[in-house]
Amino acid sequence: MSQVIKPVHPNSSTADFVPKEKIEKDAKQILDLVWQGGVAILPLDVAYAIIGCKEIAIKRIFNAKQRSYEKPSGLFSSWQISHEVHILPDEKRSMIREIVEIEKLPFSVVAPFKKDHPFFKDVDPFVLQSSTKANTLDMLINAGFLHDEIARQSWEAGIPVFGSSANTSLKGSKYRAQDIEPEVLSAVDLIVDYGLSKYHNALGRSSTIIDFSDFSVIRVGVMFDQLKSAFNSRFNIDLKEKA
Repeated sequence: MSQVIKPVHPNSSTADFVPKEKIEKDAKQILDLVWQGGVAILPLDVAYAIIGCKEIAIKRIFNAKQRSYEKPSGLFSSWQISHEVHILPDEKRSMIREIVEIEKLPFSVVAPFKKDHPFFKDVDPFVLQSSTKANTLDMLINAGFLHDEIARQSWEAGIPVFGSSANTSLKGSKYRAQDIEPEVLSAVDLIVDYGLSKYHNALGRSSTIIDFSDFSVIRVGVMFDQLKSAFNSRFNIDLKEKA
């Protein structure tokens, strides 16, 4: 049976205050398990996510979600990690930082990356293959305090963590742990339940995914209207959905 970490307060949500010490402790417990080959479900501001870092874990995730390997996993990241790993001009790196630090919006960045970066030196080839597409890597950024802490500890340890939304593929993101399909819940070793996700919505959307090669939108997600407005007003860029 999966271990469950409950919220500090019964009605807590990812939008509510959670003590820094608890976030750091929970992130460490999640990462200790994941680094040993386990699978965890945890709350993000955009939706609940399911993560792993070893081949056996990634296969469990894809099987439980009934997810096609044509849809790569994403990396838990930050604008700092993107700055170091993504291959982008300084202008686009500055855009990413500005959207995070000033607009404070969550989104995913897709861009070419440095495959030979030391951060990936111990990643199983299967894991990297199933998390990349056309030599690009999807990095989730600014998706909540727990997400950011996991990204920070992961970077410091030099062990990347990959994942996707915690739901059966194409069935919509889930914003409460109890709403996740049983077959997905049963595939994990740890469930972190902080209550309702900050950006819960009726459309089942998770993060907005932006291809920074041409600023096309791979997936319209939460806060898309705000992202579209910010890119337009700050950089005169019109985010458009891919045909």
